Amino acid sequence: MLTLVIGNKNYSSWSLRPWIALRQADIPFEEVLIPLDEPDTKARILEHSPAGKVPVLKDGAVTVWESLAILDHLAERYPDAALWPSDPAARAMARSISAEMHAGFRALRDACPMNMRKRFAERDRGEEVARDVTRILDIWRDCRERFGHAGPFLFGAFTAADAMYAPVVSRFHSYSISVDATARSYMSAVMGMPAFNEWRLAGVAEPWVLAHDEVDEPELAPA
Repeated sequence: MLTLVIGNKNYSSWSLRPWIALRQADIPFEEVLIPLDEPDTKARILEHSPAGKVPVLKDGAVTVWESLAILDHLAERYPDAALWPSDPAARAMARSISAEMHAGFRALRDACPMNMRKRFAERDRGEEVARDVTRILDIWRDCRERFGHAGPFLFGAFTAADAMYAPVVSRFHSYSISVDATARSYMSAVMGMPAFNEWRLAGVAEPWVLAHDEVDEPELAPA
């Protein structure tokens, strides 16, 4: 049995990525949730990984940390789950956009922390955030036009790339980011996944509040 160590479901976007992939692929795993920013958080995470951060996947004697590395490990361990596209061109693009997500879009992440409980009005969030949003919309449109004809996700069927962008879908929804029709359809597909809603409902029900991940503006409506 795999063990996935995660942080708060309301806030931990990096934890959501491998969790939703495991659920969508119907791979059994044990979940260990360690609340973030508690006095014993660091010590508890260090029991599982020397990196001291979540998520962490424990697969027998193998420990894998960092969301993208976990997704790669799962793809190798469970090839029938098809977590990367089989077509070489699609697979290369899926890996590229996943790495771009892993390494970039800092402005969006800083200005719009993932928060499953909240919904805010659309507003100008600055030039750097706008650039991140434009690039993401371009990525989604390109993937859907080139490789998405066989299903509602970026490459048709659900892949690790969708897992990497699932928290972005949540952010765009929570912060009422203006998107085009292609992106809106894609967001509906992700938010309609049973796994996404299982995570969201659990996050909404959590008792913990992380002040540094709460934005100081009025809430538009319940998420």
